[in-house]
Amino acid sequence: MAHLTRYYMDKRIKGCFNEVINRKILGISGIEDFRSLIGKNAEVLDVRYPEVDIQSYHMKIISFDFVINDQIIKHLKNPKKTIEESYWILKKGGIAIHTTCFINYIHYCPKGYWRFSPDALRYLCKDFSEILQCEGWENRIAILLCFISNKFRFMKIPETKWSIRRLIITYNEKKYPIVTWVVVKK
Repeated sequence: MAHLTRYYMDKRIKGCFNEVINRKILGISGIEDFRSLIGKNAEVLDVRYPEVDIQSYHMKIISFDFVINDQIIKHLKNPKKTIEESYWILKKGGIAIHTTCFINYIHYCPKGYWRFSPDALRYLCKDFSEILQCEGWENRIAILLCFISNKFRFMKIPETKWSIRRLIITYNEKKYPIVTWVVVKK
């Protein structure tokens, strides 16, 4: 069960794929939220930031079919270099998923440098051959709940159709993005 600030984003990203991924995947911090997308036969290299920093993670000849970079680029001094590195380590036709935030409290891991709009993500990913999806989930009720208490941010969202929490979470406004993401193809 996903939580408040991830529910909509996770559903939209998963909608980009018709089947589970059974290929070579580099997951950078937070791949757990994508496990339902990953098949049993996938070869997954799961690394953590800041122990592994993609900005300086030069994958010699190794290349991946997928790079999943979850909520990390906001913590890096040079997000453009991070996006470029994800491009270089992808095989031709490979897919990168970069998730981040726009309206969010600052949390240090070890630093908090950036916030990204969908337009910023499009710009950073302009060298990819195709942007499959670039969106944000925007909801001022959710922002208010998160500002009242950070505990609301991790409130679980049930799949029950008529749940008040689910009704709030599926409402998407365009002016108040909490999370943003891009799914791109090399």
